Amino acid sequence: MKLVFLGTGAGMPSKGRNVTSIALQLLEERGTTWLFDCGEATQHQILHTSIRPRRIEKIFITHCHGDHIFGLPGLLSSRTFLGGEDLLTIYGPKGIKEYVETSFRISGTYLKYPIHYIETTEGILFEDDQFIVRAIELEHGIQSFGYQIIEKDLPGELKVEELKKLGVKPGPVYKFLKEGKNVTLEDGRVLNGKDFIGESKKGRKIAIAGDTRMTEKSNLLAKGMDILVHESTFADDESTHAYDYFHTTSTQIANVARSEGIETLYLTHISARYQGESSIKLLNEAREIFENTYIANDFDEFELTRGDS
Repeated sequence: MKLVFLGTGAGMPSKGRNVTSIALQLLEERGTTWLFDCGEATQHQILHTSIRPRRIEKIFITHCHGDHIFGLPGLLSSRTFLGGEDLLTIYGPKGIKEYVETSFRISGTYLKYPIHYIETTEGILFEDDQFIVRAIELEHGIQSFGYQIIEKDLPGELKVEELKKLGVKPGPVYKFLKEGKNVTLEDGRVLNGKDFIGESKKGRKIAIAGDTRMTEKSNLLAKGMDILVHESTFADDESTHAYDYFHTTSTQIANVARSEGIETLYLTHISARYQGESSIKLLNEAREIFENTYIANDFDEFELTRGDS
């Protein structure tokens, strides 16, 4: 599992940062990529990475401001020319389907794959045997959501060496033991599968926020998560400006990270006023409160390791 930041700027592109888009690569887990927001020129940014548009399985839109959706029609159109034939699901606030379909109708765009639209509301949006995705509504000028991506715990591995020492040869019996079942061997011995399964592997938990004014909803989004990806549009001395424009400062979100006990905080959606080295101001402010903070730059990649329960 890997986070790839395709765009980390706020509002409009700058020389150092494109507008917002974040990829969560799940190649080992399910052979696909999930995309969070799709600002202008996201498909151009993808060209500089290992991401394959045809492998994008789901797109989660946090809100419908232009710097988060203007790249969507272009990317979806190009995907059809790049071998994309599988169903793609788009989750987003009311209006996202109308926006995409209007763009296609006016431009005469035809896709070779189906799109399924799911209107985002608070609560669980998706669940299978691997992941749960939950949405939490935040506070912005328009409806905006944060997404929790919760990987389910993986069962421990079968203790093969212990079984071999007991003279149990590989075969169907291993499958039953792996499932935690009791097995009676030919010599009459009864083995309990639970005695031969190692510790389970704890699933990773990631929260990715849309644009938001600081409220208790940011705490709710971060609660129980390992990783928090959150906007940090302004520095601490711009807190009034941040409030007026429904955004968050570096110190505000660092306080959330500390209070909720997350492992790592990634700052993104950086205002163009913090060009180049000036963005270090945001990082330093946040680290004074929560040390394990990183400021995301375009094309940064972060591997998300799995711990043991």
